[in-house]
Amino acid sequence: MAAAASERVETNPAGKSDSPASSVVIVDLGKQKRKEIKELRKGTGKLMDEVRDTLAELRGNGTISSTAEPVVLIVREKLRKPKMWF
Repeated sequence: MAAAASERVETNPAGKSDSPASSVVIVDLGKQKRKEIKELRKGTGKLMDEVRDTLAELRGNGTISSTAEPVVLIVREKLRKPKMWF
């Protein structure tokens, strides 16, 4: 699966050496609903599927090694729309 328009992936953004201690994968999933974030924390749901697909794609391309584990997820919760009470 190709990276979605709202998804940004960076590998080793600081430009440091490719030693195992400094290889970090950052997956920016953008703004998401509260429910989706809760499911992600449990390791389930649509966002977890996106993370798995992204890692599989990066491993397939050879961007990261097949044993790479460090993953940092950046997710911002969408603001709720105010309800009008009359």
